[in-house]
Amino acid sequence: MTRDEQRHPRRRTALRGAAAGAALAAGGSALSGCGRPGETATPPPSTPTAPVELGAADEVPVGGAHAFRDAKVVVSQPEPGRYRAFSAVCTHEGCAMFALRESAIVCSCHGSSFDTTTGEVLTGPAREPLPEIPVRVEGDGLVAG
Repeated sequence: MTRDEQRHPRRRTALRGAAAGAALAAGGSALSGCGRPGETATPPPSTPTAPVELGAADEVPVGGAHAFRDAKVVVSQPEPGRYRAFSAVCTHEGCAMFALRESAIVCSCHGSSFDTTTGEVLTGPAREPLPEIPVRVEGDGLVAG
């Protein structure tokens, strides 16, 4: 290679290098989100075990649900006075979920959805249901854990 070629690489050589760099960057970011084959995903944080005050019981409509952001808990009231609570942490990769659509809580990270009355997976990629959390009414409020 001449000294001039070293200072001014051919256009094709420069484009190949740029394309290879972009491919490596894209591949690296894709892998970092989903892990490597054979690796298990990091388990989501545990659900509350000690009592946690969630908020007012009347925030949960009959036949509906409410996501309590601070505690990462979703509570449904399938029938008057009967409450069920589940972790609002997606079992796929541990994203916090707060989007409610009808009787489902939806993960904004990868699109999994779960039934708010049973915790069961409605759509993947999640495969495991949401862990249920004991919940009770104390006065006008809900306590989980």
